[in-house]
Amino acid sequence: MHRLFKILTSRMMITAVLILVQLWFLFMWFYRAAFTWKLSPWFNAIAIVFAIIILNRYEDSEYKIVWSILILAVPIVGIPLYLVCGNKRMPKKLSRGTSRASEKMQELLQQDGSLMNRLAWEHPQVHKMFAYALKTSRFPVYDDTKARFFASGEEWFPVLLEELKKAEHFIFMEYFIIDEGKMWNSVLEILKQKAAAGVEVKLIYDDFGCATTLPYRYDKKLNEMGIETYRFNRLRPALMIQMNNRDHRKICVVDNRVGFTGGVNLADEYINLKRRYGYWRDSVLMLEGEAVWSLSDMFLSMYSYLKPDDAAVDYDKYHIVPEAVGYHGLYQPFSDTPTDDSDVGLSMHLNIVNHARKYVYINTPYLVLNADMLRALTLSAETGVDVRILVPHIPDKRYVFSITRSNYYQLLTNGVRIYEFTPGFNHSKAIVSDDTLAIVGSVNTDYRSYFLHFEDGVLMFDSPEILQIRKDFEQALERSHEVTLEEVQNTNPAVRIWRAVLRLMAPLF
Repeated sequence: MHRLFKILTSRMMITAVLILVQLWFLFMWFYRAAFTWKLSPWFNAIAIVFAIIILNRYEDSEYKIVWSILILAVPIVGIPLYLVCGNKRMPKKLSRGTSRASEKMQELLQQDGSLMNRLAWEHPQVHKMFAYALKTSRFPVYDDTKARFFASGEEWFPVLLEELKKAEHFIFMEYFIIDEGKMWNSVLEILKQKAAAGVEVKLIYDDFGCATTLPYRYDKKLNEMGIETYRFNRLRPALMIQMNNRDHRKICVVDNRVGFTGGVNLADEYINLKRRYGYWRDSVLMLEGEAVWSLSDMFLSMYSYLKPDDAAVDYDKYHIVPEAVGYHGLYQPFSDTPTDDSDVGLSMHLNIVNHARKYVYINTPYLVLNADMLRALTLSAETGVDVRILVPHIPDKRYVFSITRSNYYQLLTNGVRIYEFTPGFNHSKAIVSDDTLAIVGSVNTDYRSYFLHFEDGVLMFDSPEILQIRKDFEQALERSHEVTLEEVQNTNPAVRIWRAVLRLMAPLF
């Protein structure tokens, strides 16, 4: 009863109820306008106009089609719902604020032209992938960098604590989820000590992601400890478009010397101290050297937007030149924001799939594919590329898992091999191809990551850690179940219909 009462009185539940009440009044107003005021013909005409506008936008085709069908079929529901949560155009304040902050950082991101020329001469196809990310997300390619891949949160956690203890100048942390427990409490203790010693400690967390894990106004408590803290896109009980846009990035930087990114948030289930969905499988990449500055840049861009005052940020003081580490491959951290039409995360995934000649192995917690990604995977498999995808066996969201399984038939019939990680939940977002290319970051293969969230990742080429990523994937397959076409065909017809309906509605989730 105590747990039920806690859920019912939580900020997330109260917010959800208030939003539903507002939606109800909004729908009733449209209903009254349509029937009581006899404006139904006008709503039908407006619905057609809406559908034409939506279909002509530069957006994912399936996303546009689903919303157009809903608006044309039920205008009094579809039109207000689209205005509230379907329109992917960001509010001007959020869009301009994050874009303006990024522009301020541009002069501190300089690409070594000779490196790109050499890459274009020696590996022209790989050069195109790096050149794309340089053009769209503006982040350079670095060769004076080394990396370390962690195949689990519990393997990474002790290293994180040791690096935080070494901080002398600043610590930047940006996470989607923080949950009170042993993991966060251990980190917090170090952050408090460092802040007291004069180290600048800055923290950003997503307010929606932490709505059920942190107390209300937890940022105020942290600020009182000397940890400069901001909540991204504060959760409000109001119908606002920006509630769709979340900060899903996972970034930690210490003194611009070492940086971390990947799938792990700051909560006990990510290091398997708490078992919610069986064993939690995840991955983290640690960078040392020049490429860390790009992670610092990503954080400072968001920090500049969230600062309440207009005081200029002294970016140069954080641009501490790290010690040279030598050549250990090429690394390009990249950021994907919903403030533009580039869809960098999706394009990076498409590029690595399309570039594969021998194999491409994909880790993902959610296999919610749009038409472009689905076609790229099946085309690669049809041309002889060994395409394998590892998804969870124990889901955290059952409706999303149903959408994941709804894609199995088309993928399997075209030669893609699918595995479910039987010990639990696969939250890793690592992709590896041909022993030469890999991506590790926060981007899921779903609509929210591709089109709505702030995300980040690192594209790697010719790195020794790429073989470790492949090895980790192959070891996970030994503990996984390979899904067969016969299994999918023998699925209960009612379940298959339900999955088909959810797959049609996938862009709305």
